[in-house]
Parts: sequence; C-alpha cells; structure tokens
Amino acid sequence: MSEEQESGTRAVRFYTEEELDAIEEEDPDRAFELARAQALAERSRATGGWGHDAEAYPLPEEGPVREAVDQARLILNRDGGDLELVAVEERVVRVRLKGACVGCPSAPLDLRNVVERMVVEAVPGVARVENVF
Repeated sequence: MSEEQESGTRAVRFYTEEELDAIEEEDPDRAFELARAQALAERSRATGGWGHDAEAYPLPEEGPVREAVDQARLILNRDGGDLELVAVEERVVRVRLKGACVGCPSAPLDLRNVVERMVVEAVPGVARVENVF
C-alpha cells in the first residue's frame, strides 16, 4: 500500500514499486511521470525546498522568468498541454495552464514538479509558481 507523506504544506502520494509496476503495464509514460515526481518530491522534502532560499536573492526579473516558463512550456506541449506567463509579482510567478492541462488530474503535480522546479532552479529569486484561471 502506498503511503502519504507531507511535503511542505502539500501531501504527496508515494507509490510502492508494485503499484508503479502495475501502472507501467497500462501506461508506461504515466508510471515514469509518477516515479520522477516522487523522486523530485523526496528531494524537495529532504532539502526543504528546491535547494535554496529565494529571499537570499534579488527579486526576479521578467526576462529570465519568461525563458524558464518557455522551457517548461515545451515539456507540457509534448502531451498537448500549454502554459502562459501571466505575471511576476514579487517572488511569485503566476502562470495559466492551458490546453490538455485544463482539468487534467496530474496538472497540479506537473505545475509543482515540472514548471515550478524549472523556474525556481533557473531564477533563484522565485519562491513559488501558482496557476491562475
């Protein structure tokens, strides 16, 4: 049976190897995404975030944020999803998930483990990424 672990303020479901194997038989891509997301969440939990304190850096500028969002957008485009940069407000990047991401059950996971990870690692002054509707 899988276990729930607290990661910051969000509960992340961790699948057992057996559960991932069963998912892989039906949908190998989904199993890969889940395993990758689990590894990233575990790393995040172990380091207390994406590895740095955003407050220790200057406020992010829109140009580098836009470049990072565009890189994340390419990944979402592979599955029919899309992403739009809405605003950079202080240390929060606001984006809008579009395309296949709208209503997708894995969209919150992708937002955190793909988009937020890429933006925060590329622009250390960013504290988090939020989806707006």
